[in-house]
Amino acid sequence: MGRIVIVGGGISGLSLAYAILEREPSVEVIIFESEKRPGGKIWTEKANGFLCESGVNGFLDNKPKTIELSLKLLLNPLKSSDAARKRYIFSDKSLHLLPESPVSFFSSNLLSLYGRLRILYEILAPKGADNEETLADFAKRRLGKEAYEKLIDPLASGIYAGNPEALSLRSCFPRIYELEKKYGSLIKGMIKLNKEAKKTGKPEVSAGPGGVLTSFYNGMGMIIDSLKSFLGERLRVGNKVVSVEKKSKGYAVHLSDGSIVESEILIIASPAYAASEMLKNLDKGLSSIVAEIPYPSVSVVCFGYKKERIAHNLNGFGFLIPYREHRRILGTLWDSSIFPNRAPEGYVLLRSMVGGARASEIAMQDDARLVDTVAEELKNIMDIRVQPDFVRVYRHEKAIPQYNTGHSSKLKTIDELLLKHKDIYLTGNAYKGIGVNDCIENSYKLAERIFGKEGG
Repeated sequence: MGRIVIVGGGISGLSLAYAILEREPSVEVIIFESEKRPGGKIWTEKANGFLCESGVNGFLDNKPKTIELSLKLLLNPLKSSDAARKRYIFSDKSLHLLPESPVSFFSSNLLSLYGRLRILYEILAPKGADNEETLADFAKRRLGKEAYEKLIDPLASGIYAGNPEALSLRSCFPRIYELEKKYGSLIKGMIKLNKEAKKTGKPEVSAGPGGVLTSFYNGMGMIIDSLKSFLGERLRVGNKVVSVEKKSKGYAVHLSDGSIVESEILIIASPAYAASEMLKNLDKGLSSIVAEIPYPSVSVVCFGYKKERIAHNLNGFGFLIPYREHRRILGTLWDSSIFPNRAPEGYVLLRSMVGGARASEIAMQDDARLVDTVAEELKNIMDIRVQPDFVRVYRHEKAIPQYNTGHSSKLKTIDELLLKHKDIYLTGNAYKGIGVNDCIENSYKLAERIFGKEGG
């Protein structure tokens, strides 16, 4: 096997390099990262005793590959606190605890009595057509408008910073799509699956992502630092790839400094918009379809306060906000309640998300306006009337890829176009899963595919 070049030093590119070298330590691997630091949206900053996540704040422990990789890197995964199981929705001008069980759901006042009863009708609701459906249309059809607005809409904001009126159910939540397809009802499917799990002694299953939010004592940046250390000089930061060219055998990778590196196998693990630019000279059709994957803007604003100055109870994960409330933030996580070592002794750390698919322009305000926006929202929602003792703002102009309707057909077209180009691959969170777990699992699958092809 000849030289392998990976373009993009985020979690996808780094974990792919690790997976390749784990299988074949002698292979020559080079990773080019345009920024001066690797990690992409995973970046942890420690300042004034506060530990701030600029983007990704953890992963769920329900998929093995991330845990396995962490242990191989001699890291100790850290589960979130019991308090983090308590999640809130801001609705009708107050915070409501998200029900954790069927009993608490029917005693909760988050939904009206009609809204709660309408959810029971899900077991009788007609099955959807085979054509692609938005998350909003699916939720309204199966659960009712109120459940969609107060439960499903903020969930989409929390995961994708997306607009459920555009997001594809099938691409974003394939498990839920399959449950309806197989059982005709989410409730019927969950009852059947949990009966089977009980018989085999397996844990209960849920329609949602499940699992416990997990990170590391010194933040998600630890996994990036460990991969960087493992890869050593193979990782070349501050090296931007501007285009790729087909050669008689393999590819020529053109860098912004004018240098060219040849590669037998090329993997582009960059965001879709960056991949599109690189591919323009190689295949305009492929470049064009990849460019169609949208990325809204999101800013993360961290506020640190002396604990004694915050009267509001912070025993929980934080809160998300339905779009119908017309607030200027997507939600706020109470980071110091979720994991230890996020704030100095006697302080708390709150992390608010601004922008997303419906309000990208708010995320792109200057720092002073962003800080004022978040402070005003926390005053109205949590009655926090004091100025923060610590502030950090992290702006992501192109934050999270959106799996809107038509995404699965885009992927099919991309796969078909890639067949024309031997030994070039696209990977990353723009395609088949946006989370850390998805990225790492897809890296291992791609490594197997590359070596399987080589062996064949």
